[in-house]
Amino acid sequence: MLERLRELYAVAVAAAQPRGRMGSAPQPAAGGRLLVLGAGKAAASMAVACEEAWGERIDAGLVVTSYGNALPAERIEVMEASHPVPDANSLRAAERILELAHGAKADDIVVFLASGGGSALMTLPAPGLGLEAKQGLTKALLASGAPITEINNVRKSLSAIKGGRLAQACAPARVVTYLISDMPGDDATLVASGPTLASAQSFDPLAVLDRWEIPLSAEVREAIAANPAPLPQTDAEHHLLACARDSLAAAASQAQAWDWDASILGDDIEGEAREVAQRMAHEAKEMQAGLKRPAVLLSGGETTVAVRGPGRGGRNQEFCLALALALASQPGIHALAADTDGIDGATKNAGALIAPDSLERMRAAGINPGECLQDNDAERAFAAIDGLLVTGPSLTNVNDFRALLIEPLS
Repeated sequence: MLERLRELYAVAVAAAQPRGRMGSAPQPAAGGRLLVLGAGKAAASMAVACEEAWGERIDAGLVVTSYGNALPAERIEVMEASHPVPDANSLRAAERILELAHGAKADDIVVFLASGGGSALMTLPAPGLGLEAKQGLTKALLASGAPITEINNVRKSLSAIKGGRLAQACAPARVVTYLISDMPGDDATLVASGPTLASAQSFDPLAVLDRWEIPLSAEVREAIAANPAPLPQTDAEHHLLACARDSLAAAASQAQAWDWDASILGDDIEGEAREVAQRMAHEAKEMQAGLKRPAVLLSGGETTVAVRGPGRGGRNQEFCLALALALASQPGIHALAADTDGIDGATKNAGALIAPDSLERMRAAGINPGECLQDNDAERAFAAIDGLLVTGPSLTNVNDFRALLIEPLS
């Protein structure tokens, strides 16, 4: 059954690839150029998809993706940088992309390729902030348990290139944005923190940082106050190429082809990973009582982890460990949770898998699963039973994919 869950994950990832989705190239005015810029874990695969679809119509381009996600391209340069915490290459990439944007003319079209991870990969701190301050704030936000929607809204206020500021730099050129969404709810202005799509600032970034108890220097507070967001463009053009709904629908279709019942619980589930696991364990147990044939519960979105312990393991590994404990070795229930980009948090794993005997095998290997959960050390628990899902980078990103396979008890 775990092999079938791996197949469902592969189907979900395949449904989120950009190849064949670009459509016709936007047409610049006579004498104008078509420039392609981009940032995110899918930026390289999106760039290649552009070249396959648009060929020599592309005049120049530059995208930045995470280390290990680069692909060879002919007309679009591909850079690599760090995720989830930005590094010097993130800064260099942002500076070069902004330079190209400033060079755009009225007859040009600038295509921006946005995907999850772009917030860290293309980093240009707001005036008055340095890279080290941005790195420290990023680490603190990621460890706080704050939802990604709030994190990316805060990132806009700390940036000289996000929150519509890149589009502002492209003026008077026309800007067209293509997105692969990793955001719960698919808010286009939050993917990669919206470099080309400004949004009305209906939140207070300082209040968000204070609520999650992120210590702030006077330097940071002053930089946020002095960095107002551009006004939203009512005619901003953008196209959604892939999202979690696509992946979940493809997985549900495959499950039904195996004569399983398939239910999609939602593509925008958020919350603390261990709490989401508790709810889903309860739902799976209730469903199992009346089953006549196998059923799978599918969901997407992005859970969070408030890091309190010294261990390792991304949110999907933590979800699986909490789920195993909540199921308490319930017969007939298997599960997989993984990030569709192939990287769960800062680990080299996509996520993890559980079977009814997972807890028993952990304890036989000398692992206390409850202590591992308390220490945010799910990676160690699953490594001991060969329960980690290792796929390598997928070259796309529509966030988490979870599948709970429930078999009838008799």
